[in-house]
Amino acid sequence: MQDLNHLALIWFGVFLSSYLARLTKLTSVVYFLAFGCLMVNIGILPEETTPFIEGFAKVGIILIMFALGFEENSSQFVQGIKRAWGIALLGAIGPFSIAYILAFQFWGDVKLALMCGLAMTATAVSLTMVSLRSEGLHRTDAARGIMTSAVLDDIASLALVALLVPLATGQADISFSQVFVIASKTLLFFGIITLLGIWVFPCNSSISIERLKPLWNRYRKYIPFLDRRRYGISWLERHGVRDLLMLGENDQSTLIILLLALLISLVAHGFGFHPAVGAYMAGLILKQEHFHEDEKQQVRDYEHCKLIIDNVAFSWIGPVFFVNLGTKIVLDFDIVVSVIPEMLALTLGVFTIQVLSAMLAARYTGSFAWHESIMIGIGMLGRAELAFVVLDIGYVQNAIFTTAAFYTLMFTAFWLNVAVPLTIKYWRPYFVGDKTLLVGLGSQKILLSKPKER
Repeated sequence: MQDLNHLALIWFGVFLSSYLARLTKLTSVVYFLAFGCLMVNIGILPEETTPFIEGFAKVGIILIMFALGFEENSSQFVQGIKRAWGIALLGAIGPFSIAYILAFQFWGDVKLALMCGLAMTATAVSLTMVSLRSEGLHRTDAARGIMTSAVLDDIASLALVALLVPLATGQADISFSQVFVIASKTLLFFGIITLLGIWVFPCNSSISIERLKPLWNRYRKYIPFLDRRRYGISWLERHGVRDLLMLGENDQSTLIILLLALLISLVAHGFGFHPAVGAYMAGLILKQEHFHEDEKQQVRDYEHCKLIIDNVAFSWIGPVFFVNLGTKIVLDFDIVVSVIPEMLALTLGVFTIQVLSAMLAARYTGSFAWHESIMIGIGMLGRAELAFVVLDIGYVQNAIFTTAAFYTLMFTAFWLNVAVPLTIKYWRPYFVGDKTLLVGLGSQKILLSKPKER
């Protein structure tokens, strides 16, 4: 019953946070994090999260990322990747470098500095996307730039963790085989997603069948146990995900797509990614046209499922993830006071370098407008899942982090997370063109806000 008591308290906090968010016109994510931090430090919620609440929180972040992907246009996402490589690259190198340099200056330990750099590298995309959604900006080009950059950033960060953690802990040296395995797993996972999105899910579509025919005719001779008359291209023309979704007639279509999302999340986890990445990809490759042959029924089924998914993702299951994230901030007054200089330096350093590197990369490698580039820069500030994984590896599993370093990183991650919704809220009027911001560079003036429409 203790787990249910904790869940009841968390849901009360979610309700209270949502009310305060409406009252103060701030995003509710800030209040979710603050409520979790408050409850754990006054002793009402436990410092060690129970398996039940931890599992509930994981389901929450999977639902959130699936819901965000479900709203996105897959073709626009793919186009966004072409513009996002520079943001992901520079947006990861910048914070890694500043965190490594500052940590080495503070504590003089190469291994510790290396782990600090890793903890500050990956972006908490879920926090940013929820914050953007609360401001009605989650379908903008800037939001796609953040999402695609963060996905690429997380892939690179996962590869760095797999390569550098054994080196930092002294368990192994970096080898070519490790690099090859990680690269192969990454390519294979996204190859599977591409196959599902282009050929498998929309098999009822004549367009996808035309794409699939040459591939099928080329390779089916190597699969002799298939009855070609039964499993040929004509069978695929008649069957696909649409048939699966129509099995439940409306009642179970939501269950079916959530099952697909969970299965792809598990596949992503099996390849070494966070399950949330798989959930987002699942939402991305599921489209409205998969729901029904009749256009009117198709729209009704799609909107029905979307309404249910949005409700569970953003109202009562998803927020548990952010409250649980807030409980990671356990305060010890003496230690907190002792690490204030290091925490301020690291927070300001990562904040500045992250915004500048991602902003300039978005402008000059992604060709985004200035108002979009600044939004991308501040949208890349969050630090969550991977940061806490690195903290656990370096502090709990291996004695690499000192207590001072652990608290410094923990508070830095917390303040960066709080900065995301606040800075997005601050920049929104400039982003949509309600306010104007001109910056002078010598005799030249640059308009950083969105130009007003005439």
